[in-house]
Amino acid sequence: MAEIGRLLTAMITPFDEDMNVDYPQARKLAKGLLDSGSDGLVIGGTTGEAPAMSDDEKIRLFAEVKEEIGDRGAVIAGTTDNNYRKSIEVSQEAAKVGVDALLLTVPAYNKPPMEGLYQHFKGIAEATDLPGLLYNVPSRTALNMDAATTLRLAQIENIVGVKEASSDPTQITQIIDAAPDGFRVWSGNDDETFSIMCTGGFGIVSVAGNIISGQIKTMMGLILEGDVEAAAREHRRLLPIFKALFWVTNPIPIRYAVNRSGFRAGPPRLPMVEPDEAFKARFDPVMDQYEIDLSVG
Repeated sequence: MAEIGRLLTAMITPFDEDMNVDYPQARKLAKGLLDSGSDGLVIGGTTGEAPAMSDDEKIRLFAEVKEEIGDRGAVIAGTTDNNYRKSIEVSQEAAKVGVDALLLTVPAYNKPPMEGLYQHFKGIAEATDLPGLLYNVPSRTALNMDAATTLRLAQIENIVGVKEASSDPTQITQIIDAAPDGFRVWSGNDDETFSIMCTGGFGIVSVAGNIISGQIKTMMGLILEGDVEAAAREHRRLLPIFKALFWVTNPIPIRYAVNRSGFRAGPPRLPMVEPDEAFKARFDPVMDQYEIDLSVG
């Protein structure tokens, strides 16, 4: 399976003032994120406001971003939801436009049993030859995919890893410890990257990577070099911005931060809204403590 990178940024989706997808700005942002240190991009995830986008918009976005960045970085396409057949159709369409991997998100609302999750992901994985990255995010879906189910899915050849956002260190450690060769664990939360990588995790699917990819990559590099003390200092330095980006629902803060950095990302789509003035008064001083890695040129 192709390498998709340790630092994967969950890219926001630029919109114009009429809330239409701004494809030229998406191309520019994708290129800027790779220039600033990201190895690959997750397109059409929660941070990209995929629940508010049509399938046609998502497929075009996958195609345009991949055309823009080519082989410089991987495009991991968010193609799944709680509709099994539609998830297969969108995954197959994404494969046709050249994406490198699929993000396989635990379905929200349905709350299937673990056997249902296994069959759901197994069927989607078998519908294409692309690598699949599982995504467990109980805070969004109201359902935790347990370690046993993740490890069962890890036996499927083209399911190559999991983005773990359960915030359950025991579960995450069990997956890392028992995973077969080649199956990797990415942190699903920026503030847990340090601990998960120090436990043997592979990387991060990052929200903060939209603005500070280079600094996150530096911290990850220190871990990989064995300089855990220096990595811990970087983690502590970055922790305030990691936390501030989730003071209100993601992606409201990160879109605001990208716009504030000077890159025109536009407004969110309803039901997301702009942050209020009270949020900005708290957030701006935190953001101002950091250099922004994203090039806005």
